[in-house]
Amino acid sequence: MAISSGKRKRVSKKTKFAWRKHSNVADIQEFLQDKWDEERLGAPLETVPSDEIFVLDTTSKQAQTSQTLSRQQRKINASRPLKGFSALQPHTQVPDPIKKRNRVKTPEERKSALVKVALQNNIQNGVFPYKYVNALEERRLYELKKEKKEKRGEFLKDIWSKNQNHSIQSDPWANPVTKVHNLRNTGIPVKKIANDLQKKKSLLPAVEPPHPGMSYNPSFKDHQDLLRTVAEDENKIIKEEKHIIRVTKDMFRKISSTEKTNEWIVEMSEGMLSNSNEEIVDTKVKAESDDDEGLISSGISVNPPVQNKKKSVQQRRKQREQLDLENQKRALKREKKKIGDIHKIKVLQKDLQLAEKRQAKLRELRKINIEKNKLKPKMLSATKFEDLGPDFQMGQDISGNLRAVKKEGSLLLDRFKSLQKRNILEPSKKAHTKKPKVKKYTKPGFKEDWEKTVARKGAITKGK
Repeated sequence: MAISSGKRKRVSKKTKFAWRKHSNVADIQEFLQDKWDEERLGAPLETVPSDEIFVLDTTSKQAQTSQTLSRQQRKINASRPLKGFSALQPHTQVPDPIKKRNRVKTPEERKSALVKVALQNNIQNGVFPYKYVNALEERRLYELKKEKKEKRGEFLKDIWSKNQNHSIQSDPWANPVTKVHNLRNTGIPVKKIANDLQKKKSLLPAVEPPHPGMSYNPSFKDHQDLLRTVAEDENKIIKEEKHIIRVTKDMFRKISSTEKTNEWIVEMSEGMLSNSNEEIVDTKVKAESDDDEGLISSGISVNPPVQNKKKSVQQRRKQREQLDLENQKRALKREKKKIGDIHKIKVLQKDLQLAEKRQAKLRELRKINIEKNKLKPKMLSATKFEDLGPDFQMGQDISGNLRAVKKEGSLLLDRFKSLQKRNILEPSKKAHTKKPKVKKYTKPGFKEDWEKTVARKGAITKGK
């Protein structure tokens, strides 16, 4: 402990702030810090006796085998605490200020002494608790499983054998869910294919047979049939295009811009009064206003007088009789209609039979259309499927032999369209956008005359 030397100032230490400010406690803090370090790390080496620092080696100098060393090392390692519990151990030699701490007792420690004695007596008499019996059973099963387990280097199972069958697989009464549950963890692979994958997307064949007229040496009849089908398809396309032009472009007549503006002016001015019409209307309005003023000045009302005449008793009685008569007529008409409907039962039955026949025909037509639609491509996307059509050649282009045959169509494109037609791929369009043209130019500050600076014009002329 270092004692501070020096003349102290006589200052007031009345308050805590003044005491802390004018009191020098550095030597006391240093002494306490040394004490705390000794408690945490131990006493200094000069104060510790040699018996605690050094250990006397009493082992023999004979060479020991690696096996004995490993056994001894294993014993030492077993006696040491686990590394996982090192975080729970104290890292200082400072004793715990609380001498007695509460600890959670184990279930065995919490048991009453009487319960322990009763349990021991039951075990001696052959009455075992469920936990004890269950533990013995689990231990027995574990030992059996351990015996059946393959040891390292043993290959008792043939993993490539295809005869891995289970009795439940051929059981007709077992539910599919039950089969999957029983086959789990048996080593037999349980494969479940989705229902959509099991069904065919289309009834069309993968490779359709080509038309006989597409041969390199077809007969005249087959070639003419092929050309006829191609011409019919082309006529359909032309007809559709003409129809679109007729209902869009040809519906409107062509006029010049001046005619269009004139027509618009005439159309917008419809219903507006001209000057002559306005004068006539003004004279009529003035005449009517003069007549009204004359009537008002003479004291006569413009509208005729209205009297509140009430109906007499006789008029009300006749009105009531008339309403009763109308109600009777309606009731009589309803009864006649019911009788007429009874006589019309046969006609109604005929109408119902005709309606049923009509519905049956519609059902048959729907079934036929459904069967036809199975052979057509479905709408899998916003783009409609477009068939390429059959490849054909005109009569003068047919070679007659394989050497001089001309190439028509593409095999890759044909397979791609076949996948779309069979609903395996969705129809699509090319999504490649055109790249904008980049205008290239050289900035004036970066221009470089290569003939003068790099190539030297005089050297080029000499080489020429």
